[in-house]
Amino acid sequence: MDYRLSPELEELRRTVEEFAHDVVAPKIGDFYERHEFPYEIVREMGRMGLFGLPFPEEYGGMGGDYLALGVALEELARVDSSVAITLEAGVSLGAMPIHLFGTEEQKRAWLPRLCSGEVLGAFGLTEPDGGSDAGATRTTARLDEATGEWVINGTKCFITNSGTDITGLVTVTAVTGRGPDGRPLISAILVPSGTPGFTVAAPYSKVGWNASDTRELSFADVRVPAANLVGEQGRGYAQFLRILDEGRIAIAALATGLAQGCVDESLKYARERHAFGRPIGANQAIQFKIADMEMRAHTARLAWRDAAARLVSGAPFKKEAALAKLHSSTVAVDNARDATQIHGGYGFMNEYPVARMWRDSKILEIGEGTSEVQRMLIARELGLTS
Repeated sequence: MDYRLSPELEELRRTVEEFAHDVVAPKIGDFYERHEFPYEIVREMGRMGLFGLPFPEEYGGMGGDYLALGVALEELARVDSSVAITLEAGVSLGAMPIHLFGTEEQKRAWLPRLCSGEVLGAFGLTEPDGGSDAGATRTTARLDEATGEWVINGTKCFITNSGTDITGLVTVTAVTGRGPDGRPLISAILVPSGTPGFTVAAPYSKVGWNASDTRELSFADVRVPAANLVGEQGRGYAQFLRILDEGRIAIAALATGLAQGCVDESLKYARERHAFGRPIGANQAIQFKIADMEMRAHTARLAWRDAAARLVSGAPFKKEAALAKLHSSTVAVDNARDATQIHGGYGFMNEYPVARMWRDSKILEIGEGTSEVQRMLIARELGLTS
């Protein structure tokens, strides 16, 4: 297998790399410290077509695939993860459910605006009592036969891109009935921003990803047309498992970018910082630490590209996506810790990117499936059951 990028993907990589270094890097630190969403940067990403990378041209997309999305996410995350997660969530969680499971009418109505970055979409899955156990969903939706509307009640938490000025919709999972065995039947329903009864809370105060938007959502007798059902009624659980399988590849690419960014910053610092009359990079202890960091980033890149190649080719990829997500998120935390150590006291200062990377890395072992869940999935794919 050849893991080198095609000429087209290499051109995309260089374009995003240049954008990240020339546009994102000089500005994002201030947004991060102010906990402010970088609207102009996001608009520029939309103009570049990044939000449309894996979608067909007929819906305003770029006609690419998950490999292209992963390449863009890795390059963005080498500089900043808040910007990268805004793209990842906007594509994998915001637009992808409509692309994969939506009706033609839903695709025509929403995908062109989502692909252009004119509006952002969000995915309302996690609840206060249902994170890894998504089957414990308590949000409900009943169909009012008299009006032909879904009536939604419940609460969602930790929802990315859900409260920005350009958020256009949230796809919400809700219990819409019970199966013969008494288990909840979960469906996905599209809720446009501004719908009466749909309340968006103030942004969370987070440890990291401070320039991204994350909120709690509540639904009090929210009414939307029956036609806003995304996919089949009662199949929402299976649908979001597919969404999360694909999304793990994107998160793995993002985590790889953060790990590589830690290498980039450590190399720069090791050459510039002098101690005892010479650059600290001349010390074997620093050399070995950076060599290990490069090894981790390299293997993480191979893992996510392998999973993405399997997805794109139509081959099974569930285990490989979990492997990539588990490995790359672990690598990101390890590299961020080592990069901070190499920087010494300066690594504890927010003016240095590695401080931001250290704060941003931990969530990668939690979001879109914890490391423990990834191990469960891998073991299950290996035929082990409990």
